[in-house]
Amino acid sequence: MNIVILGSGNIATHLGRAFKMAGQHISQVWSRDISHASALADTLAAEPIDNMFDLDRSADLFIIAVKDEAIRELALDLKLSDQLLVHTAGSTGLSALEGASTRIGVFYPLQTFSKIKSVEFRQIPIIIEANSPEVLASIRAIADRLSEKVIELSSEQRKTLHVAAVFACNFTNHLFGLAQELLEEKGLDYELLKPLIQETLNKIKMNDPVSVQTGPAIREDQATINAHLQLLKDNPDLSELYTKLSQSIVNLHKRSQG
Repeated sequence: MNIVILGSGNIATHLGRAFKMAGQHISQVWSRDISHASALADTLAAEPIDNMFDLDRSADLFIIAVKDEAIRELALDLKLSDQLLVHTAGSTGLSALEGASTRIGVFYPLQTFSKIKSVEFRQIPIIIEANSPEVLASIRAIADRLSEKVIELSSEQRKTLHVAAVFACNFTNHLFGLAQELLEEKGLDYELLKPLIQETLNKIKMNDPVSVQTGPAIREDQATINAHLQLLKDNPDLSELYTKLSQSIVNLHKRSQG
């Protein structure tokens, strides 16, 4: 299979690596910045391009892995006919590819990607969607080469999953960053939190997160909450976030109790 990857960021990088490891041929990597295309293409033994006139239109699969807002315009610029075209976005509907090819779909790996960190692609859920059963079968066969967890979802279901992923991953990572900043401002080492973070992750692997919630909010320990807010009095943004998250913990606990 010959594959063209359109994009050179985190998802494009990891998908390219995964396809290469699975024995697939990446013929080209496109980016608006040729230096970015070259950096990825060099690792995949592919041709870097930055001009649509140079596109290998004989490829079997075209993967759009760019920012959501750029997907529609890029898809139409490809001017494909019946070649298989997919995008990798979580919150962008399949409709963004309509008119770009007769065979369109979604190939969304549910994972956080950084170029500097390798991942085990066989364990990553790949969410797929297509404009026909035939195209869906083709995409599933491709996804099966990379992952043991291939799941078909509609655009609306995938959007919900993506929002949940933002809460579970992006927001959580941001909270880790805020915790690190708070400690370092007081000359404390962020490493002290890592065993706590690891134990939290270990617990939610085996348990419902609501059932293992701990902390002053779930205990309704107002004295401790007030002490924390006093400590944060010079940081109104963090104080407001602390208050809202504490109340959210209480509200979710009450909903879970029926």
